[in-house]
Amino acid sequence: MSEIQTYDVVVIGGGPAGATAATDLARRGRSVLLLDRPGRIKPCGGAIPPIAITEFEIPEEQLCAKIHSARMVAPSERHVDMPINGGYVGMVDRGPFDEWLRERAAAAGATRRDGSYKHISQDSDGTSIVHFQPEPERKPADAQSGAKTDTKPALEQVRARAIIGADGAMSKVAKDCVPGAKELPHVAAYHEIIRSPSSSQTAGQTAGQSSTDHADFDPTRCDVYYQGKISPDFYGWIFPHGETTSVGVGTEQKGFSLKQATADLRKAAGLADCETLRCEGAPIPLHPLKKWDNDRDLVLAGDAAGVVAPASGEGIYYALTGGRLAADAVEQFLITGDAKALASARKRFMKAHGRVFWILGIMQRFWYKTDKRRERFVSLCDDPDIQHLTWEAYMHKRLVRAKPAAHLRIFLKDTAHLLGMTKPWK
Repeated sequence: MSEIQTYDVVVIGGGPAGATAATDLARRGRSVLLLDRPGRIKPCGGAIPPIAITEFEIPEEQLCAKIHSARMVAPSERHVDMPINGGYVGMVDRGPFDEWLRERAAAAGATRRDGSYKHISQDSDGTSIVHFQPEPERKPADAQSGAKTDTKPALEQVRARAIIGADGAMSKVAKDCVPGAKELPHVAAYHEIIRSPSSSQTAGQTAGQSSTDHADFDPTRCDVYYQGKISPDFYGWIFPHGETTSVGVGTEQKGFSLKQATADLRKAAGLADCETLRCEGAPIPLHPLKKWDNDRDLVLAGDAAGVVAPASGEGIYYALTGGRLAADAVEQFLITGDAKALASARKRFMKAHGRVFWILGIMQRFWYKTDKRRERFVSLCDDPDIQHLTWEAYMHKRLVRAKPAAHLRIFLKDTAHLLGMTKPWK
């Protein structure tokens, strides 16, 4: 076993959570192996709030667009626009953005390897051994035909004083090592990255051009469709990314055709004729796991820990945060040798964000249940108090407490909608 290389930390998964954890630990002088399966891009709207840009030092060039408003579309096709007064939401393309995060980890001193996690065993001294399948090197087999031959390399293994599992929703690391991870419910998500209508196309369209009418497309606005025909229990989205746009749907309902719903959404939005560049699908966890560590040397982060906001499906900021908290917990574990330090990642996350997740979970379970409730929900979004407090909470990732009168008005309005005492639309 002395021939096996030992790392302070092996991070399994190179998305926002894993790459952030690897960067933070490498900057602290820890030897870090960042193991990631290449070619994997999560279906994601790509929205990140300004607080993420500040806290995680994301440079301006990583943003492919800035969003200045959101449009909520009800089952009746009526819509409510929610402008972001004096602010914006940054948009990233997960392909280049995640790679930039991994490159930043490598620049900080982490060792990058492309490969797939297989399992974890223990050395005779109790140190964990991570077994993984390296990615094969593709070499030309025939110079004339251009054919390539894949040579599958042998399994490799490394020793790890600590491990961070950040391998996404339905995490194999979590299922292997953390009690309760196998029962984590999830939403199935699917999106298509399409070429955005150009400004010239948008300006040149006139009324009456149905299948190619892009006049309603706004590259600075996110559209969210709360319609049972698009999603029976979640929503559909149109999120501009500059030259491209993410159009997608999520649902927990098995058997529901996400591809057909996405096609219907594109048609309804006048985007059916736009070029499709790539298609991606993946599960999105519905709530955080009750336990993130194995009481010994491993802690989870990001989607593997279930940290995606209910109702909104927002995950990038929470993944970045979860990765940082996991790195902090592992650092304390390496210093003290006390495995109880690993539990601090979840404790700190839930203290900061647990209440918001609880509120959003209630909102999703109630308002997304029927089209009648969706209609009332979109109507609520027309209220200036709700718009202000919603954007304040999203942009700064905290509940706004400074305006008790506004909270009281929202409570009364929300109660009226719950009891059906108001008309769905003003």
